[in-house]
Amino acid sequence: MRGPHNIWRLIRTGATLERTGAMTVVLDAFGAPRSLRIAARALGWPFKWLGYKGDPNLPPATRAITALGPAYIKFGQVLSTRPDVVGSEVALQLRMLQDKLPPFPRNEALATIRAELEIDPEAVFEDFSEPVAAASIAQVHHARIRETGQEVAVKVLRPGIERAFRKDVDAFYLAARLASLLAPGARRLRPMDVIRHFDGVVRGELDLRLETSSSAEFSANTQKDEGFRVPQVHWFLSSRRVMTLEWADGISANDIEAIEAAGHDRKALGERVLRLFLSHALRDGFFHADMHQGNLKIARNGDIVALDFGIMGRLDAYTRRVYAEILFGFIRKDYHRVAEVHFEAGYVPPDRDVDEFARALRAVGEPIFGMDATRISMGRLLHYLFEVTERFGMETRTELILLQRTMVVVEGVSRSLYPQINIWEVAQPIVEDYIRDNIGPKSFLRDLTRTAIVLARFGPRLPQLAQKALVEQDFEVEVEPKQSLYSRPLVAALLSSGFTALLVLGILSI
Repeated sequence: MRGPHNIWRLIRTGATLERTGAMTVVLDAFGAPRSLRIAARALGWPFKWLGYKGDPNLPPATRAITALGPAYIKFGQVLSTRPDVVGSEVALQLRMLQDKLPPFPRNEALATIRAELEIDPEAVFEDFSEPVAAASIAQVHHARIRETGQEVAVKVLRPGIERAFRKDVDAFYLAARLASLLAPGARRLRPMDVIRHFDGVVRGELDLRLETSSSAEFSANTQKDEGFRVPQVHWFLSSRRVMTLEWADGISANDIEAIEAAGHDRKALGERVLRLFLSHALRDGFFHADMHQGNLKIARNGDIVALDFGIMGRLDAYTRRVYAEILFGFIRKDYHRVAEVHFEAGYVPPDRDVDEFARALRAVGEPIFGMDATRISMGRLLHYLFEVTERFGMETRTELILLQRTMVVVEGVSRSLYPQINIWEVAQPIVEDYIRDNIGPKSFLRDLTRTAIVLARFGPRLPQLAQKALVEQDFEVEVEPKQSLYSRPLVAALLSSGFTALLVLGILSI
């Protein structure tokens, strides 16, 4: 969507940043070079009077973003997960962003349901309420299914929200291109990649079928977790713009007085929140990446109920093992092993000194472990760890940044429920169990078995693949006669895979 509105939107953005005092904060956070600062100021300062005033009680960056509207609020929330891009101080400010906006009329929500689900909502739902919560992208209504009497939460996208976001995201792309053009030094921040990441997140949240799917997957993964519950999805009452879930009654996790009055064990709740998050990240590789107090409820029986599955995090099996070994190494204060894990995973370039890296890691870990139990922070450790690894040439890994940000949020929830919690004592058994089950002889045999199963699927094709590879290698040998046939990567891989398959089959036959 190209057009003059992009330039006008950027001018309005610059004017708002100037008027709220956020321009300098934002430019400093991104480490903007002089050429980009001049361009930004030229775009904003002359039109300062056109900028939105915002709430003067908020910090400058938060004030400006809130004033600019839903797309900017969501962009700020996504940037709060990227301290590697905006810096720790601004990321902390952005976590304060709230996207509570005025609701749209109930009749418009019913019209959306009628069009999306091709049903008469008044025939399917009874007691369809006015909005009970309204955010930047959607709002929620309480209702009851007429046929079963079951209470449900019906989430409906705002009318026209897709077009509104598309216009603003298009302006963001223009700003990123201008930043790359005017300030080549800013390319190290990969502005286009940042906007693409945001675009992907927003596209996911604007299609409620994806959130419905995430909710169902999360529910399936956690159904055996004691004291934890995910509301069940109603697939046939959900679509791209409508999502229907089981209604979750309970006390918001930020209402400490009500939790105490209900007689819940705050210590047990605080420890359970942390254990559950680590279990989901390590065991499942699929975790709730927006697990703040507003998205958690405490049910009458003491269960923790999770809500809002728009932002979820994934870790592949190998990353989970690396993450667990890093945590386990810090728990045991085995800094050399932590350093080795980074090198083995390829996170740190091989030309760096492993002993020097281990020394830097000790400087990170020892001060934290010397703190009082109430101040020990796993999130702070991961933050310092990323600072050190960056100095040693580690490239940014988005999934680990998201994990670190969520860890900080989860720690905050745990400490709000039980301020005396010792994060590492709670984490240790979870990490040790994972290490025991996934690193060692048992996991080695499991990995070999999986490899054999994969190879078995290609069994009928293996002779043709081998023949094709050998013919190709023979042709290359004629061109480069000095190179050994068996040094070729593909043939080596095939031979290695065949050997692995035979080894596994031999083990299984014992």
